[in-house]
Amino acid sequence: MADELFEKMKKLIAEKLEIDESKITLDSSFRQDLGADSLDTFELVYAIEEEMGVEVPDEKANEFETVRDALDFIKSQQS
Repeated sequence: MADELFEKMKKLIAEKLEIDESKITLDSSFRQDLGADSLDTFELVYAIEEEMGVEVPDEKANEFETVRDALDFIKSQQS
């Protein structure tokens, strides 16, 4: 389940940030490693909400440093 979720996230991130999926790991930092700015992050969160069917409050989204942070939050919302 978690791996499937991570694969989905990787696709979304790669699409939104126009980067190669192979560059994305659980420990990738959205800003430092993947080059996302605040607008990218906002669009990414929106895409995640649409795709995963979860709601991400803005203050929570601002706390996402790494892919793992976002993934853990989504998992907590889906269970």
